Amino acid sequence: MKTIRSAWLAVMIAGGLTAAPASFAKPPVLTPGTPAVAVGPQYDTTHVYVAPEDYDRFTDSFVATFGGSKSKQGVFQVTPTPSQTMSQLVFTPVGTISVFGFKTPTPYPFGAERTGYLVTDMDAAVKAARAHGADVIVDPFPDPIGRDVVIQWPGGVNMQLYWHTQAPHYDALQTVPENRVYVSPQSLHKLVHDFVKFSHGKVVSDDLKAPGIEIGRPNDTYHRIRIESGFGKMTVLVTDGHLSYPFGRETTGYEVSNLDETLQKAKAAGVNVLVPPFTSDGREAAIVQFPGGYIAEIHASVSK
Repeated sequence: MKTIRSAWLAVMIAGGLTAAPASFAKPPVLTPGTPAVAVGPQYDTTHVYVAPEDYDRFTDSFVATFGGSKSKQGVFQVTPTPSQTMSQLVFTPVGTISVFGFKTPTPYPFGAERTGYLVTDMDAAVKAARAHGADVIVDPFPDPIGRDVVIQWPGGVNMQLYWHTQAPHYDALQTVPENRVYVSPQSLHKLVHDFVKFSHGKVVSDDLKAPGIEIGRPNDTYHRIRIESGFGKMTVLVTDGHLSYPFGRETTGYEVSNLDETLQKAKAAGVNVLVPPFTSDGREAAIVQFPGGYIAEIHASVSK
């Protein structure tokens, strides 16, 4: 599914959870010749699907919460088979989102991809993804200004890769959002090693006993891994799937300078706080739901 593109679109638009035995403190050695295809986190967007009647209310609330601007809205075909969707980019200092409001039924498997990542070379990116364990679930297809593909990593992690004929130019982010991925212990090892190899990334933390309050289980611990690469940040949360709502529904975590101020702006814009602020791992965090149903984590660093 294409993340809305550059100027063209601007115009058109536990209790000890079981942990995998392997440690990821050191990233794997890259395969010789593996290409680096990431462009930068400001080009990597969370895909948000909302009903057309909630579309404007959602995008307005997102900008009111985080600041930023919206590209011109339009109705397009963004899948390889016939469909029509409202489509728009929302740029904020803490991350960019691609918003889709389908006016027709959404073709399978679109709607399950969590992110769109810009790559420098589509053919090289697909080859590298396949070589490092990803399944291509939607073969590359053309759009008016580039190409798109949807891939799936071990653990059922779907993402889109996209490429522009003419490279876009977006402002750098103030803070880089995190892709929050919930996986089973069985999928952990392959997901982390495969994605790190593909992304040329590194594991920056590997906590076998992270505080369970982060997943709604304050009396437990769980395994948490944080990865950084040219695609931005990824937090892998390893659980047994015994999660209370809304944990596991938030696909992205946004870092802000002041959580209380951000939540006040969010509430004024009609956003519901589903999980009140809590402190863990040097951050204060909350989980919110925007008009239209989009659920996100928001966090800020806690002064030591």
